[in-house]
Amino acid sequence: MKLRKVTAAAAAALVLSLTATACGGDDNDSDTGSGSGGGGKIKIGIKYDQPGLGLKEPDGSFSGFDVDVATYVAKELGYEPNQIEFVETKSADRENALARGDVKFIAATYSINDERKQKVDFAGPYLLAHQDLLVKADSDIAKGTDLNGKNLCSVTGSTSAQNVKNDIAPKANLKEYSGYSECIAALQSGTVDAVTTDDSILAGFAAQSQYKGKFKLAGLKLSNENYGIGVKKGDTATVDKINKALEKMESDGSWDKAVKDNFGPANYKNEPAPKIGVIVK
Repeated sequence: MKLRKVTAAAAAALVLSLTATACGGDDNDSDTGSGSGGGGKIKIGIKYDQPGLGLKEPDGSFSGFDVDVATYVAKELGYEPNQIEFVETKSADRENALARGDVKFIAATYSINDERKQKVDFAGPYLLAHQDLLVKADSDIAKGTDLNGKNLCSVTGSTSAQNVKNDIAPKANLKEYSGYSECIAALQSGTVDAVTTDDSILAGFAAQSQYKGKFKLAGLKLSNENYGIGVKKGDTATVDKINKALEKMESDGSWDKAVKDNFGPANYKNEPAPKIGVIVK
């Protein structure tokens, strides 16, 4: 009888031990990024459909400037590339993804503005982009007013094309598609005369091998877009760590290398690395 009691007690202890071990294993396998590294994982939000910035390749790998920045930052936080899980984070869901804790931070052409700063905190900026035009390499369009009577493309709901039409080329014919890849295809076929959005996004498409030498940026600098890394509101410790990582990335030459690797073929005349905390209006 005593033997049965001892056996039952031992079994109960074993169950408790296994339960504790299982719980510990879950924490290590699905860490959303405590900054501790050491076998855990970190989830980072990026775009999946922007060549040169955030693109999921056919083989499942990821490429682009935002990806390179995110990977560098994650390493400074203690995570190796094989500990990173990139999560597709579309523009409309970025604030919610951070609030829910789906990702630790977001690097996805995320322009810093006052409205967004009410909902999330930002590290950076890490890139200063400008609204611009992408045209064919032999195009004579040199300024926005040359678009009067021409076909201008942007994505549905974008303010970029409407800004051009309202402010500098009221007689431009606005064509809207669901994605920028469709605009680029329309530009190549001659259906439209120009595509407008951030110059970094345009340069990313123009840098693709199939488009090399076919397009050029007009260099108009129609707006200032300060790309920041979004972090959950109130997580100042992570913001501080990311800012230090971005400063190191610029000082050791990794930032310049990432720009050349991702935008070089488009002859993108990028701005120098921005100073952390300085927003260009």
